[in-house]
Amino acid sequence: MVATLILPGLNGSAEGHWQRHWARDNASSTILRQSSWSRPVLDEWLQALEDELERVGDVWLVGHSLGCLLAAHIGTRPAARHVKGAFLVAPCDLERTERLHPGAIDFGAMSTALLPFRTLVIGSRDDRYMDFASLRQYAARWGADLHDLGQAGHINIDSGFGQWREGYRLFSSFTQKIGRRTPKDVHSQGISCLAPASA
Repeated sequence: MVATLILPGLNGSAEGHWQRHWARDNASSTILRQSSWSRPVLDEWLQALEDELERVGDVWLVGHSLGCLLAAHIGTRPAARHVKGAFLVAPCDLERTERLHPGAIDFGAMSTALLPFRTLVIGSRDDRYMDFASLRQYAARWGADLHDLGQAGHINIDSGFGQWREGYRLFSSFTQKIGRRTPKDVHSQGISCLAPASA
């Protein structure tokens, strides 16, 4: 079974966050450890992810917020060969995040490189960390499909996303589709904005 590596964002994912539930509910899931959740530094976070990928081997990545940007950055590194696919929920815009959390992050610039692995971005129409127009642009640049949850905030505890069963279904569907694709299909990914789903 391919492992699932969970990538939280700034300040980690607090108890009750859907990422914590997923880590408990799925024996093959683990949360990537970082030296500092409150002061993220891109080079340090990337090194931790690269080390874990080399140690574990093939994985699914499940990122939230800043964790999505970490997944996007790993796409340009050799360790990306271990990523079967990335499920990225509520990516944040660095400029907005820095305004909301002054001086907290050192994450360089937004990655705009086409990702070498299949990617599904889950987004919200009223996420204060990234407006939907920007989300569409980044999903397109990454070569990702985009699923629109409608009015869902930052898809976290504050917006009512605890265990998030609908997320399980979306992730399961995503991984199953990749399993059925040929190598040619995997490299022909592109954006398609799906209709809002009930959460």
